[in-house]
Amino acid sequence: MTDTPPPAQVTLLTQADCGFCDHAKHILQRVGRDFPLQVTEIDLASDDGQRLALKAGVLFAPGLLLDGEPFSFGRLSERKLRHTLDTRARRPA
Repeated sequence: MTDTPPPAQVTLLTQADCGFCDHAKHILQRVGRDFPLQVTEIDLASDDGQRLALKAGVLFAPGLLLDGEPFSFGRLSERKLRHTLDTRARRPA
C-alpha cells in the first residue's frame, strides 16, 4: 500500500482583472489533477491578503504560498510547481 501525501496547502493571493491570476488558477486546476491540492484564494486587497503579502514578500499578484511558505509571485511556472510538488510527494512521511 502506498502512502498518499496530504494535500499541499496552496494560498493564492489574487486581485480583480489580473491576467496572471487567471493563468495561475488554470495552472492550479491542471496540476491538481496530478497532485492533491487544497487551494484557498484570498483577495490581495483584503486585510488578510495584505498581511500575508507583507509577511511573504509578495510584491504583486498573483502570490502563491505553498504549505504556508512563499513560493512565487507574478507569472506562475507550472514546471517549477510540478517539480516542487513531485519532490514533496517523494519525501518520507
